[in-house]
Amino acid sequence: MTDHAEPRRVLLIHGLWMPRLSMHWLARRLQEAGFATELFGYPTIAGGPEAALPMLAQRLRKRPAHVLAHSLGGLVTLTALESEPDLPVRRVVCLGSPLRGSAAAQTLAGQAWSKPYLGRSARLLRSGCQPWRGQAAVGMVAGRTPLGLGRYFGRFDGDNDGTVAVEETRLEGLADHVVIPTSHTGLLFSPDALQLAVGFFRDGRFPARGSDGGIE
Repeated sequence: MTDHAEPRRVLLIHGLWMPRLSMHWLARRLQEAGFATELFGYPTIAGGPEAALPMLAQRLRKRPAHVLAHSLGGLVTLTALESEPDLPVRRVVCLGSPLRGSAAAQTLAGQAWSKPYLGRSARLLRSGCQPWRGQAAVGMVAGRTPLGLGRYFGRFDGDNDGTVAVEETRLEGLADHVVIPTSHTGLLFSPDALQLAVGFFRDGRFPARGSDGGIE
C-alpha cells in the first residue's frame, strides 16, 4: 500500500446466508464514531467467492479503506488481498471468520443434501486461508458463547461461538486476536465487538481489556 494516510472509509462485508443489511447495525455505530461506511453485498451461495472477489477488488481500488468482515466475509477479504497485494486496505477486522477452515462446513459438505446450503462457498470455508503475509494489519474478534446451528454439524474442542471454533480463527500472521462472550450472530450486534473494531482501525491493535473482560 503506497498511501499511508489514515483512511476513514470502512467497507463492511457480510457472511454466509446473510444479506448485506446484516451489517447495518455495525455500520451505523461506526458512522457515529466518525467513519464513512459502505456495505458490500455478494451472493454467498449461487455466486460465492468467485463472483465476490472481482467485485470486491473493484470497490477496494477506489480509495484507501479499512474492512470489517463477518464470518465468510473475512475469508473473502483476505483472499482478495492475497490475490491483489496492492489494494489500498490498511486494516481488516474479522468477526468470527474461520480463517483456518470450518469443521462445521467440512462436515456439512460431506452430506449429499448439503450443496444448496454451502453452494460455491464450500471450498473456501473448508480450506480456509494461508498464513497471512500481506501488508494490511488483520485483527480477529472471536466469540465463545456456543449458540448457533454449527454445533449440530461440527464437533468443537474448546471454546466456540456455536458456529466457529475459536481455534479456527487463530490464523498465523494476525496482528491481534481477542475472544469475547458472544455468539456467531451476536458478533453483528455486540457493543464490545464494535469498540474493538474502532480501536483496531485507529491504532492497529485492540484496546486493552480489564480483568472483568470489559474494554478499558
